[in-house]
Amino acid sequence: FSADARQAKPRRFCAPDETEDQPMKITIRDRATNAVLATAADPSQVLSFEGHWYFAPEAVSQSALKVTSDTYTCSYKGTCNWVSFDDGSRLTPQVAWVYLSPKAGYEQIAGRYGFYAGSRLTTIEERE
Repeated sequence: FSADARQAKPRRFCAPDETEDQPMKITIRDRATNAVLATAADPSQVLSFEGHWYFAPEAVSQSALKVTSDTYTCSYKGTCNWVSFDDGSRLTPQVAWVYLSPKAGYEQIAGRYGFYAGSRLTTIEERE
């Protein structure tokens, strides 16, 4: 195998309603406070990719989500910044992430807020 073949990774972007006749609404909440962190039903506002949800900035709670200087580097997508939830009374680190300038081939997630799909230690996913 060439080095390029070993590093190749399939990329799949799809709307949340890909297999549904009607759009599916996706909401991510903070587990401790039940505050809405992100919500979208319009396929242009949320993408499913690699088992995670990527929300457009207008679909997230900009007032409570704070992009931090903490980073993570993915060998495929590049470097992202972790995002914390801070409503003034509670701080929950690393509830989401954002790739401000992802590597080539991942432009569709640039500037979108990534959340783990499903319910996690700090977040809850709801589908309607």
